[in-house]
Amino acid sequence: MEINILKTVKEKLGNLATEIELEGSEIIVYTNNKEFFLSPAEKVKPIVEEIKKRIEVRMHPSLCTDENFARSKIQEIVPKEAGLKDIYFEKQRSLVFIEVEKPGLAIGKGGEVLKRVKNETLWTVRVERIPTFHSEVVYNVRKLMHSEVNFRKEFLSKVGKRIFEVRQKKRNWIRIVPLGGYREVGRSTTLVETPHSTVMIDCGVKAGIYNENGYPILNTREFDISGLDAIIVSHAHIDHIGFIPALYELGYDGPLYMTTPTLDLFVLLLTDFIDVMQKNAVNPIFTSRGVKEAVKRTITLDYNEVTDITNDIRLTFQNAGHILGSSLVHLHIGDGLHNIVYALDQKFDRTTLLDPAYTDFQRVETLIIESTYGSKNDVMPKRREAEKQLIDYVNKVMERGGIVLIPSFSVERAQDIMAILALNDFEYPVYIDGMIWDATSIYTTYPEYLNRKIQKMIFSGNDPFKKDIFKKLTTKGEREKAWEDKPSVIISTSGMLTGGPVLEHLKALAEDDKNMMIFVGYQGEGTLGRKIQRGLKEVQLYDNGKLRTYKINLEVVTLNGLSGHSDRRQLMAYIGNLKAKPKRVIVAHGEEKKSIEFGKTIEKVFKIETTVPRNLESIRVL
Repeated sequence: MEINILKTVKEKLGNLATEIELEGSEIIVYTNNKEFFLSPAEKVKPIVEEIKKRIEVRMHPSLCTDENFARSKIQEIVPKEAGLKDIYFEKQRSLVFIEVEKPGLAIGKGGEVLKRVKNETLWTVRVERIPTFHSEVVYNVRKLMHSEVNFRKEFLSKVGKRIFEVRQKKRNWIRIVPLGGYREVGRSTTLVETPHSTVMIDCGVKAGIYNENGYPILNTREFDISGLDAIIVSHAHIDHIGFIPALYELGYDGPLYMTTPTLDLFVLLLTDFIDVMQKNAVNPIFTSRGVKEAVKRTITLDYNEVTDITNDIRLTFQNAGHILGSSLVHLHIGDGLHNIVYALDQKFDRTTLLDPAYTDFQRVETLIIESTYGSKNDVMPKRREAEKQLIDYVNKVMERGGIVLIPSFSVERAQDIMAILALNDFEYPVYIDGMIWDATSIYTTYPEYLNRKIQKMIFSGNDPFKKDIFKKLTTKGEREKAWEDKPSVIISTSGMLTGGPVLEHLKALAEDDKNMMIFVGYQGEGTLGRKIQRGLKEVQLYDNGKLRTYKINLEVVTLNGLSGHSDRRQLMAYIGNLKAKPKRVIVAHGEEKKSIEFGKTIEKVFKIETTVPRNLESIRVL
């Protein structure tokens, strides 16, 4: 049966359209008319205004120029200064992807370079940036997408047909079902049910807990994997993504929505998570097959890009200020029926790398907000003070000839520390260990997701991550040399001392009081990081297969102001600065006492109905 919206476009365009297909919610018109292909706006714009959907016009694959000819033309037209690296063709979709060091030069002023490529090759061009440092993750994700073009073409068509099909109502209400991450930190999983659809926002696990207490609560009548229409990812942290590949191995085969940098970080962290589970002698809850199946079905969106994801839900991502590509999830349900903003995790403050969380929503009936730092005592130092304190701590150790060990999450906090050191003209060696280097290469791939100051530096050739103070560690021998290179700084995973190379550094540095360990991130209850933070003076760690006791003689300090989460003041300021005042607030992502306290404060200050649900306590919002 022909979908009504495609029928409408076909009738409007007549013979100009040889084929019309769906790629998700986007309508793709293939044509054999070169003039229409090169200048489609006059014909397409009125249709877009009428149907309120995106339309892209491409030349029919049979009429695109030969790939060898097109390749040579692209090499001729794209300026050498753009740093052209590679060219990929997807003949089935009439697309050519060009990888360059400087996309701006490959696009040209006013798009003139791409227009010329389009005119002379009849291919539709996509420009992709090359990471500053080689990234196997970025390379492999792109390679997978290109190699699966036939699958992707068919899959996106199926997704589109499901979005636009006429459905009978399943229900006459909207409700939110917490499946994890409510009155707790970890395993964030939220189900949203609408009259026509069921979608999931995030699906994470609790780090270090490999049983049902660490996984989303899916063994409940509220959850039916066969009835799930879409999964939305707010950002790439394990407590928000760690169970998603398992869903694909359990039979889910629908779309997965996230921003482009989130996809690369998603693959990086989940691949590492498989390794972590195996090292902990845990039967992995998913395999690399689950990760691959998820990637093949991922649809990436930019900030502020509105797209239909089901018959009655439109999705928009906005900057959350938390990590690279992190998003506030805005769901517009029905034709103005209800609007939900999912605002966890988020940072309502300008950081070294990111802009503050977005507040300019036109409508917000229900706000779901985090409470990680929601208690009255959770007030952090101002950002500038925290940065100065970091530099002061580090310089203090440099003066006494020691080593600063900074346990860090591989994504966001490590890059933040690197940027702070670089921007303060730090001159001593800074060793980078664990996944941090790989994550940093992903950060350099997407400068448009960073704040304007950092963007300007990168675009002008003054990339702070390329400073020669930064040195990569990968082997035991390199680590041993780093321990002898004093004074210096070592930034290593894991951020809570739950595993990874940081434990090797701790064993080597713990007993020297000239050294210092700086905690720059949240330390989960029960982790080694939390225990040392609270004053533990001895730790037992394995050394060459034998358990050995190490005295904690190095100086231990905690730096709170660099968190990627909003503190209590920032959370309250975020709610107060929303352009549209919510009618209801749902508090999540926080220890129970903090969540309850924060919920009471919201209700008292803003006079907004506030709910602090437990997991499985469904909330009907309409």
